[in-house]
Amino acid sequence: MKRPRIAVVGSLNMDLVVSMPRMPQVGETVHGTDIHYIPGGKGANQAVGCARLGAEVSMIGAVGSDHFGREMLERLQEEGIDLGGVHTAEGPTGTAAIFHTAEDNCIAVVPGANAYCTPELVERHRERIESADVLLVQLEVPLDTVHRALEIARQAGVRTVLNPAPAKVLPAPLLSLADILTPNETEFALLSGEQDTSEEVLRRVMIAWQQDYGHTVILTRGRLGSSWLDEGERLRTEPALPVETVDTTGAGDAFNAALCFGLASGWDLQKAADFACRAASVSVTRFGAQAGMPRLEEVPER
Repeated sequence: MKRPRIAVVGSLNMDLVVSMPRMPQVGETVHGTDIHYIPGGKGANQAVGCARLGAEVSMIGAVGSDHFGREMLERLQEEGIDLGGVHTAEGPTGTAAIFHTAEDNCIAVVPGANAYCTPELVERHRERIESADVLLVQLEVPLDTVHRALEIARQAGVRTVLNPAPAKVLPAPLLSLADILTPNETEFALLSGEQDTSEEVLRRVMIAWQQDYGHTVILTRGRLGSSWLDEGERLRTEPALPVETVDTTGAGDAFNAALCFGLASGWDLQKAADFACRAASVSVTRFGAQAGMPRLEEVPER
């Protein structure tokens, strides 16, 4: 059977994860319990997630010439990811400082070499996008790079998934190039300008949004699972699995990877979204974003 082919354009970061009993208040010092150096970045995390599930994955991005960059490439190569589209730039690899508790996390990102993931780099490796079943992009690389990748995919008839994270306001021409948008509730509130997350308001806002931009919105909602509109414009929600949470870092990346795997495998939206919820539920039971990405046989049936 043909393996699904997924192209990922995005960031590669080294995550510095500090574990602590609770988040500090402004001006407060809290003693951490552990620090870990873990390969991450939304692009790399999602590429690993797709590969672990069994997809043939091509990564387009950039790392630095430092030790972190070499370690990132070694780890991704071990996952069987095609790294021919990853550029090594002089200077530091992107880094993310992650403050982690049992309940949640907060993150500060320093882009570093991700700035070298340019439209020109994407153009040089456009065949990796054109030969894919699905293109997956996020927002930790320059916006004009994301825009160019989506343009190439649209011209080639390749289905696109835009994960609008980290949260930022996006231009309409870029949004209109995406086939599927996968914001979390915070990201969608920023994009839509609507803070009310009640079911009826969400339904109304999502209907108007999809009419404006011509794509499908799949809203990720943490423990609630994910929501989208069915053909009758009814808000449909697939719940997350009841699990014991260890680390929520990378849960959204696991969701997007599994969603793209399902879509690239030819599944319908409901089946792909349900599978993505189950994969994300597994990911939060493990520490570390990439380490938490499940393999296909580890995703339980509902």
